[in-house]
Amino acid sequence: MANLTLTDVGKAYGDVEVLKDINLDITTGELIVFVGPSGCGKSTLLRMIAGLEKITSGELQIDGERMNDMPPAQRGIAMVFQSYALYPHMTVRDNMAFALKLAKKTKEEIDTAVNRAAKVLQLDEYLDRLPKALSGGQRQRVAIGRSIVRDPKVYLFDEPLSNLDASLRVATRIEIAQLKESMPNSTMIYVTHDQVEAMTLASRIVVLANKGIAQVGSPLELYERPENEFVAQFIGSPAMNLLPGEIVGTGEMTEVRLDGGKGVIKAAIPTNADDNGLKVNVGIRPEDMIETGEDTYAFSGKVEIVEALGEVTQLYFAIPQSDDAPVIAKLAGIHHSLRGKEIRLTAIPEKLHLFVNGMSLLYR
Repeated sequence: MANLTLTDVGKAYGDVEVLKDINLDITTGELIVFVGPSGCGKSTLLRMIAGLEKITSGELQIDGERMNDMPPAQRGIAMVFQSYALYPHMTVRDNMAFALKLAKKTKEEIDTAVNRAAKVLQLDEYLDRLPKALSGGQRQRVAIGRSIVRDPKVYLFDEPLSNLDASLRVATRIEIAQLKESMPNSTMIYVTHDQVEAMTLASRIVVLANKGIAQVGSPLELYERPENEFVAQFIGSPAMNLLPGEIVGTGEMTEVRLDGGKGVIKAAIPTNADDNGLKVNVGIRPEDMIETGEDTYAFSGKVEIVEALGEVTQLYFAIPQSDDAPVIAKLAGIHHSLRGKEIRLTAIPEKLHLFVNGMSLLYR
């Protein structure tokens, strides 16, 4: 459908800079997800692409055509809002057909487009109902259907599931994934604060932070090879543990002595002789931590809180300083009588990450 390019794009409100130096290429058929903490500019960037916010600096192109000053209606974009934005006095059919009527399409063209979209979204039997007679998930599908009938170049989704309860979020997320599968050539940009949505829907994830892009990559690239501590802790739940330590051996396998551990553990990250003695943060995801009885371990602590979730048991450890982030371990299965117990934990070399001054040693 469309290629979209952002070049040095920035946004400022007077003297307040919100976004700067946004460079991103989105190719036809991708589903790109914008994630980041509240206030990082996810929705603002989406609205700039839609033409609802003015681009302060840089350039937006769709299929090679500059769009900075193009009105929203002429950008070939359809947007699905968080609030559904349905007309309450119109039926589902009329809501979906409204934009086509404004575009002076024939009745036959409108009926064909609406019926096709309704079939894809399983709304056939609801076409004559008013929005008030629909569930939250069905209303969101109507909002999506209103976009589909326009056959736009780019679909924009602004946190479309945030108003739904937990079970509806799962069901609607699956429906959006199936919709994307049925429209392989459509280009979609999706904003969410939900990591599960990002990890399960995205072709690539764009992590926004500090007014710019922290990292772009596939969900597994960001999970397995984060470029910095921010991405490492933002992607994954619970967040990655960061344990202070020191490099004491270099080479293809790096040896590290951790402050809260004992002995030397190995990380499958190459370093050179100059790195010897370097202070590092060792990143270990909670799900990668392994209980050990060996004398060499990465961390030892007393279990303070136990969350028994059935398929996993999450352990929270007492920490010496109140401003330190808690260390969390996620052990597979059910574990009994662990509260108050001293436990030693480690991880295999391939699951360790090393960060210096916030940046991964893999990307220097």
